[in-house]
Amino acid sequence: LLAASPRPLRFLIAREEYDRWWLRWLLRAVGCIPVERTRNPRAALYAAREALERGEVVALFPHGRIHLDHHPPTPLKRGIVLLARMTGAPILPVRVEGVRGQGRTVAAVFIPSRARVQGFAPLRCDGLSVEDCLEKLWDILAAPQARAGHENPHRPRHSRRRQAPD
Repeated sequence: LLAASPRPLRFLIAREEYDRWWLRWLLRAVGCIPVERTRNPRAALYAAREALERGEVVALFPHGRIHLDHHPPTPLKRGIVLLARMTGAPILPVRVEGVRGQGRTVAAVFIPSRARVQGFAPLRCDGLSVEDCLEKLWDILAAPQARAGHENPHRPRHSRRRQAPD
């Protein structure tokens, strides 16, 4: 994402990743925003809001972590929609595919890959509930194979497709 973006990105990153002594200097230098997931995640939300209000670009993983296509589908976190609502900024969904060393924080940088960044149209959540916006975002980001085999976890149960009995 960093290489594909014409502007600097401020990533939200889990505090336990941010506090790795050999990476902290770099993560701080590039402006990462640490998230205290268990104690005070709202502090990171407010720091991200301030960055957006200054015109900076904030990048985050809406699953709350890097989500790989072979992982089971999980609901997206509400923070992305809350940030969009607080600032009026659109959500710019992107998928990154073709990365070797997926799930490895440092090693993935050194493993040659043919990564592809696929961008989608901006998503505005004005007038939508948080759940409705998350449902739309999940539909955009889910890989085609995930959409084919799994239900969107944000779609209300009563409106999910009914399976025909065997």
